[in-house]
Amino acid sequence: QVQLVESGGGLVQPGESLRLSCAASGSICGINPMAWHRQAPGKQREWIATVTSGGTTNVAGSVKGRFTISRDNAKKTVYLQMNSLKPEDTAVYYCYCQKIWGQGTQVTVSS
Repeated sequence: QVQLVESGGGLVQPGESLRLSCAASGSICGINPMAWHRQAPGKQREWIATVTSGGTTNVAGSVKGRFTISRDNAKKTVYLQMNSLKPEDTAVYYCYCQKIWGQGTQVTVSS
């Protein structure tokens, strides 16, 4: 059974950076696209970025230029590098692969 485990969240000040990681168990995510989503308080979950097994990426316009998604297939891990963080980036960030969700990791941007 595939599991996704996120890490790397925390409390940062505006303008700072964080890198989230998501480690997948099993092999299915290693050959399929993996994605990051987020859900802010009182809002619907929104898609942030996707990376294919070959490394092709797609990033939402709301974070393009600040967030970068990447993956290490050997480690079965996907990353989300978040730079120039803003208070509106505050949310629980979820990893997603083949209809499977991770438990989420909290990111809070506040001065």
